[in-house]
Amino acid sequence: MVRAAVLPAVGAPLEITEIELPDPGPGQVRVRLAAAGVCHSDLSLSDGTMRVPVPAVLGHEGAGTVVSVGEGVTHIAPGDGVVLNWAPSCGTCHACSLGEVWLCADALSGAANVYAHRADGTDLHPGLNVAAFAEETVVSAACVLPLPEGVPLTDAALLGCAVLTGYGAVHHSAKVRQGETVAVFGVGGVGLSTLQAARLAGASKIIAVDVSPEKEALARQAGATDYVVASDTTAREIRGLTGKQGVDVAVECVGRAVTIRTAWDSTRRGGRTTVVGIGGKDQQVTFNALEIFHWGRTLSGCVYGNSDPARDVPVLADHVRAGRLDLGMLVTERIALDGIPAAFDNMIAGKGGRALVIF
Repeated sequence: MVRAAVLPAVGAPLEITEIELPDPGPGQVRVRLAAAGVCHSDLSLSDGTMRVPVPAVLGHEGAGTVVSVGEGVTHIAPGDGVVLNWAPSCGTCHACSLGEVWLCADALSGAANVYAHRADGTDLHPGLNVAAFAEETVVSAACVLPLPEGVPLTDAALLGCAVLTGYGAVHHSAKVRQGETVAVFGVGGVGLSTLQAARLAGASKIIAVDVSPEKEALARQAGATDYVVASDTTAREIRGLTGKQGVDVAVECVGRAVTIRTAWDSTRRGGRTTVVGIGGKDQQVTFNALEIFHWGRTLSGCVYGNSDPARDVPVLADHVRAGRLDLGMLVTERIALDGIPAAFDNMIAGKGGRALVIF
């Protein structure tokens, strides 16, 4: 039996309770969690913006130590440190055949599985495949990546979602070039990672935008050269900071219609707007045909940073070891398992960066 945060039903409060985990079967791995990040996607699962079978154990950004492995698992062994990969690619679907593993049709198929049980025998599903809001979890071997050398185990949890997403949004989706100007909308865990990635890409001006004035110091620590408190005049302020042109690249990390529209309006003619934030179906963004032609901008979605974790985690680890990427500064709160509901409340209120559950 291990303690876990269970979502009993969509819209219901999380319950911190004991669950029963089986031994790993063929092709499975049991992991003792060291840390798990509290991501906005977990909140989106909790409130029904994204759908998964319930009851479920949430949490998809984590790292830990292998406890045991099932038959056929050879790339890791008990005692190894690992980073959880919540979206493993199948390697055979159409997207994977094109090399677009972040769009794998089967990446989330494991969420439908029953992986554990409550004390009363109720079936439990593993949220986004990995069920990281628990002291231990059992996952497919495809969901674990070896911990890169020189990266602290607790910090490594952030590589599993926030950092891969922010880095990938800049380097894979928007393809920011040396000297370009960038605006980042939303200064949470993903936004802070995006700011650091823009600095790594050599952006000449990096404008952070958030509703909270209190996040300015954090944004500047991550690499922002300018800070704008979100308002009805945000796009105008950004154009004023860029010679009335707008930024070359805007990255939206919020998932709200008004923010996506503002990011688009803040982008120069011919620039690129990348949407990372996950919004609900009720968030409708509108454009007229003439402005699409006139502005010549590119608007693109970005799934998991358009990243391949097996390829990109070692690259990120190299940046960490060289001191170019600071994982620790993303964390504004270290909490216990029972602190997750309060961390959800803080996300709704727009407070802080990443909350990290320490086991």
